[in-house]
Amino acid sequence: MRVMIFADMEGVAGIQSWEHVGGSSPFYPEGRELYTNEINAAVRGCKAAGATEIIALDGHGGSYPSGKPFMSWINSKLEPSAQYIQGYAWARYVEPMQRGEIDCVLFVGAHAMAGVPNGVLCHTVSSEAWNNATINGTLVGESGIVAAVAASFGVPSIFVSGDQATCEEVVNLIGPNVVTAAVKIGLGRYAARNMAPQDACDLIETKVKEALENRDNWPKPVHFDSPVTFHVELATSDRAAAFQGREGVTITGPRSVEASGATFWEAWDKFWYRS
Repeated sequence: MRVMIFADMEGVAGIQSWEHVGGSSPFYPEGRELYTNEINAAVRGCKAAGATEIIALDGHGGSYPSGKPFMSWINSKLEPSAQYIQGYAWARYVEPMQRGEIDCVLFVGAHAMAGVPNGVLCHTVSSEAWNNATINGTLVGESGIVAAVAASFGVPSIFVSGDQATCEEVVNLIGPNVVTAAVKIGLGRYAARNMAPQDACDLIETKVKEALENRDNWPKPVHFDSPVTFHVELATSDRAAAFQGREGVTITGPRSVEASGATFWEAWDKFWYRS
């Protein structure tokens, strides 16, 4: 069994403020430790379920301004027997899936899409401040985008941890068979009722093992009919300038852009300019 884990920081238990996820804040070191512990718990769950290959990707880009994005784990404390992708552009590392080397995808530390009530630190690609992102008219957040990327290569997304709003969002998109681990309940965008960090890690480890061991119940890869169109409403009109001249991308309004392809990956590969 070969597993890819897409990790983010905002959905980790104990984190409910930007100060925990930004590199210039004195609270960031604590956030890094909480984040590292939850990815380790997921890796342990994978190993307990018999995974033969585990690739974990740091998908948190918030280490600015004092560090490079996608490098928020504490390397010296990472769980052994896994490989860790760091410093790589978000939602672009697909080579193992392209080669047919991945059986399933897991989400750890995920957060809700922009505008979700009681979604802790909810946003959709914070560096871009997208208001709404849709795939063939279906609203998606970052987990939905990655699930659609994986589905382009026939890979299902089977597990998510994060706050309750995020877990509900992923279940609504993928279906009831996705296994969830809600480690906190949002009490607004900047407040949460958190599990104790160790309890959250124990829950993640247990639920990851459960998800992987029940392969017959895995949800199918999320499906969108071809052609697949990815449409985004931008926060401000000036952000559309970044998409001007990009082959396959259409500026559809003062604050909206879109791209289409036979699969979501084809649309996303045109659209997402961060390389």
